[in-house]
Amino acid sequence: MVTWLIVVVVLVALVVGFIYWMTRQYRKAGPNEVLVISGRRSTITTPDGSKQEIGYRFRIGGGSFVNPFSEQADSLPIEVVTVNIKTPEVLSKDGIPILSESSAQVKIDSNEYSIFLATQNFMGGGTDSVREVAQTVLEGKVRETIGGMTVEELYQNRHEFADRVYNAVVRDLGSMGLVMISFALKDISDTQGYLEALSKPRIAAAKRDAIVKQAEYDRDAAIFAAQAKKEADIAKLAADAEVAGRNWRNEELKAKSQTEVNKVRAAADTSYELERYRLAQDVKREEYKVKLIETEEQSKVQTEEIKRKEKELEANVIKPAEARKAQIQNEAEADSFRVLRDAEARSLVRAKENELDAERIRMLGKSEADAMMEKAKAYGEYNQTALYQMILDILPELTKNIAEPLSRIDKITLIGGTDGKLGTSQITGQVADILANVPEVVKSLTGVDLAQYLREKLGGDA
Repeated sequence: MVTWLIVVVVLVALVVGFIYWMTRQYRKAGPNEVLVISGRRSTITTPDGSKQEIGYRFRIGGGSFVNPFSEQADSLPIEVVTVNIKTPEVLSKDGIPILSESSAQVKIDSNEYSIFLATQNFMGGGTDSVREVAQTVLEGKVRETIGGMTVEELYQNRHEFADRVYNAVVRDLGSMGLVMISFALKDISDTQGYLEALSKPRIAAAKRDAIVKQAEYDRDAAIFAAQAKKEADIAKLAADAEVAGRNWRNEELKAKSQTEVNKVRAAADTSYELERYRLAQDVKREEYKVKLIETEEQSKVQTEEIKRKEKELEANVIKPAEARKAQIQNEAEADSFRVLRDAEARSLVRAKENELDAERIRMLGKSEADAMMEKAKAYGEYNQTALYQMILDILPELTKNIAEPLSRIDKITLIGGTDGKLGTSQITGQVADILANVPEVVKSLTGVDLAQYLREKLGGDA
C-alpha cells in the first residue's frame, strides 16, 4: 500500500513538473519586439505577390508557445533608432566646401517581408547594428545630396534637401527591411567664410534700409508731432474759452442753486427739528412701553421666583424636616424600646447576680463557719505547749508591727540628754524597753505568761 502511494506521488510530481516546464515554453514579446521562432516552416508573400517558404515564423508583440524539442525563440527589436550624421567638408554643386549636421529616425518596418529581411540582416545585432548600418547609408546619401545642390539651395530649401535624402535612401534601407521615419538638416557651415560673405551684402542692405526707414519714421514723427502740437494748442485755447464761459455760467447757476439750497436747508432744518421732536416722543413712548413690559416681565419673574423658592423651601426645609421628624420619632421609639429591653435585661441580670451573690455569701458563710468550727475544734485540742509555741511564732510579726512606725519617720532630730548619753542610744533603749514589755502585753491580752514559760523551760533544761 505504501509503495503504491509513493508511486502515485512520484507520478503526480512528474506530471506537475512537466506541466510547469511546458508552461515556461510560452514566450512573450513586447509591442516593440518581434518574436522569431525557428524550427517550423512557414510561408511569406514577397512584394511581387509570390510566395516564399522560410524555416521560421515570427510574431509582432503578444506571445506564442515554443516547442522545446523542435523550436527555438529569439527576439528582434523594432523600436525607433535615432541616427546622427556629421559630414566633414563636402563640395557643393558650386564647389564650396560645406560642413553639415543632421539627424534621422529609422526602424525595422513592421510588414511581413521587411521583418523577413531584417531577421536575415540584424538578428543578434539589435538596435546597435541597425544604427550602424543606417548611419553608413545616410552619410553616403547626405554627401551625394550636398554635391547636387548649391549653397544657396541648401541654406534656403532645407525641406527639399530632406526630400532628396529620403528618396535616395528609401530603396537601400528597404532592401534591408528598414524604413526612415524622419530626417532633418540641423546645421550647415563652411570653413572659408562663404556663408558669412554671402550674408554680408544682405546684412548691409538690411542695415541701410533700416536706417532709411528710421529716418523716414523720424521725419513723419516730427511732422505728426508739430501738427499734433498745433492742433493741441488750438484745442487748448478753445477749451480755455469754453471753460471760462462755462465757469461764468456755473457761478451763476451756483448762486441760484445756493439760494434754493438755503431755502431747502431752512425747510429741512425746520422739518428736521419737528421730525426729531416727533421721533423723540415716539422713542419715549416706546421706552415707556418697554419699561411696562419689563415691569410685567419682572413681576412674572418674581412670581416664578416665589414659586421656585417655595418649592425650594419645601424641598430643602419642609420635606427634610418632616423626614427628620419621622426619623427622630422612629429613633425615639427604637431608643425607648431598646431602653425597656435593656432595663428588663439588666433587671434579669441583676436578679440573677443577686441570687448568685446570696448563694456565694451563703456558701462563704458556711465555709467560714465550718472553718471556725474546725479552728475551735483544733484550738480545743491544742495543749499548753502548742499554744505557747503558736504565740512564740507570732512574736516576730508582732514586734515587727510595733517597730514599723519608726521606719516611716523621714527625719529624726536628736538632742543630747542631761545624763550625758547620746540620742541614738536613747532611741535603741526605748525600742528595747518596748520589746521587753511585749510579754506583758501578750499576758494582758491572752493570759499567757511567756516569761514564766520561758523560765520554766530554761530552768528545766539546766
